Amino acid sequence: MVGVILLAIAGAVFYSVRQESGAAGEPSASKQVLPTTPSGGTTTKQVEPATVKNPTGIKGLVAYDTGDYPGPGTPGPRALSHDHVDGPVQYAVTPPVGGPHNPVWMNAGVYTEPIPPERAVHNLEHGAVWITYRPGLSSGDVNQLVDLFKKQSMIPEAGDGGRSNRYLDLSPWSGDDLPAPIVISSWGYQLQVQSPDDPRLQQFIDTFRHNQKYTPEYGAAVDGIPVGTGGSPALNGSSQPNL
Repeated sequence: MVGVILLAIAGAVFYSVRQESGAAGEPSASKQVLPTTPSGGTTTKQVEPATVKNPTGIKGLVAYDTGDYPGPGTPGPRALSHDHVDGPVQYAVTPPVGGPHNPVWMNAGVYTEPIPPERAVHNLEHGAVWITYRPGLSSGDVNQLVDLFKKQSMIPEAGDGGRSNRYLDLSPWSGDDLPAPIVISSWGYQLQVQSPDDPRLQQFIDTFRHNQKYTPEYGAAVDGIPVGTGGSPALNGSSQPNL
């Protein structure tokens, strides 16, 4: 494992994220720890998944072939695979909507720096929704996305010590190749929007977040990983702090 990255630049976080100071499980942005980036020796190149008919009423949604996963998990040749791999992954979709991913997921929440997609994809497999945005998005728009995050209900995590979580990740994308200012993704589904005011963001969350119909590993946690691996977000989605 590579060392964690501790963002301890007092008062100089790249984005102006409003916080609920002192709330349980919500460390300050200056104490944020990013999830470790997978560094195995073999890089996996994802096969580009096929698109399929949009099964929802969400206009502009792109749906990808998930094979029979959720289900037994036997993908077709252009369906999203779900293999566990130790090294980096070259994803065919930006940002990824599934595919090979690290065996260890990450602690869900709001991050003010890019997060490793190999861990974020594992969260998608567990039913999380991931909102990514361009690095140059205005601080006002970012704060609107943070407010959207805070609005979401906490969902009990069965078998995870009484935790609950928002099942939502929010982070900037790592480069300038994000196809829209804001992109929201779940396992097998993605929507591009121009503004945090777009009502389809909430519609997407309501449709796909922790939904048994669309979640391959429904009921699995999206936190509970040691901070040294899974990170510690600026705004934690969990009811209990990770250790």
